[in-house]
Amino acid sequence: MNLETTYLGLPLPHPFVLGACPLSSSLDHLRAAEDAGAAALHLHSMFEEQVLHQERGRDAHIHAHEEAFAEAGGYFPSQAEYMLGPEEYLAHVSAAKAAVNVPIIASLNGTHPGSWVYYAKQMESAGADAIELNLYDAPSSDEQDAGTIEARLLEIVQSVCEEVGVPIAVKISPYFTSIPHLARRFEEAGAKGLTLFNRFYQPDLDLEELEAVPSLTLSSSDELRLRLRWMAMLFGRLSSSLACSGGVRTRDDAIKALMCGADAVQLVSEVLENGVERIGQLREEVAAWMTEKEYTSLEQMKGSMSHQHVPNPEALERANYLKVLQSWKPNSF
Repeated sequence: MNLETTYLGLPLPHPFVLGACPLSSSLDHLRAAEDAGAAALHLHSMFEEQVLHQERGRDAHIHAHEEAFAEAGGYFPSQAEYMLGPEEYLAHVSAAKAAVNVPIIASLNGTHPGSWVYYAKQMESAGADAIELNLYDAPSSDEQDAGTIEARLLEIVQSVCEEVGVPIAVKISPYFTSIPHLARRFEEAGAKGLTLFNRFYQPDLDLEELEAVPSLTLSSSDELRLRLRWMAMLFGRLSSSLACSGGVRTRDDAIKALMCGADAVQLVSEVLENGVERIGQLREEVAAWMTEKEYTSLEQMKGSMSHQHVPNPEALERANYLKVLQSWKPNSF
């Protein structure tokens, strides 16, 4: 079965890649993922906060006053809490590139213009085959409108794409007013791919200590449907690659993502829970299903369930919305 695909202009033997996750901070884990069949490896992100720590000395300023305002220090993670600082991260990119034979995709995570171009160029020099810009933004101010926020994100993408030679992917959240419009603008700014979607990690409340606490839950197949909707909507409208991130846990999940138009499937939660071996297992399971259904290649199947051939996808969405709401019947009381 021919599962070949092209992701960010990179030819891959199949679409299953390791997504950005804690495993990628270890060379041993990266080698294990390659051995298990990963077609490409996403490194975990270098965060905007790490850059600020290094460039502005924020960490020193916080701890200089922590005796006077001890409660304030908890709002900012110390440099030691990050897996790797900027220089260590760049060294890790070089080491990862030397350790494996599949493409290495570095990641920058942030929302404000700053040193993105500098660090993206450093990642390119360190050997990254591509870079994913993870635009994780959770605005809380009522002073910024949607247009201002989107313009800031577009500025980041355009500034990096203008200065960096390797392909740039943009990873966004699903919480924008018009994802198709924003996706097209990212492409016009130079992005070669769009990753759907990043996840907002929402805190829980500790009722004994009366404080907010971090809470991490691995993704489930239920989260895939949001990705399917937007991949199906965007497939055929963009020349850039589409990557599915979040919700692919089973063979059927992967097939659905590919049929809606994914060029690559990023695996994280399934790998964290069940091991890197799942990468090769899912590839084999999908290939077997395709053979049974008489597909000859991934290209033949990809996008076959998208909205590309629907003249008015918005009307289809409304019709399905109406059908779903009117089809539910309550149990008799």
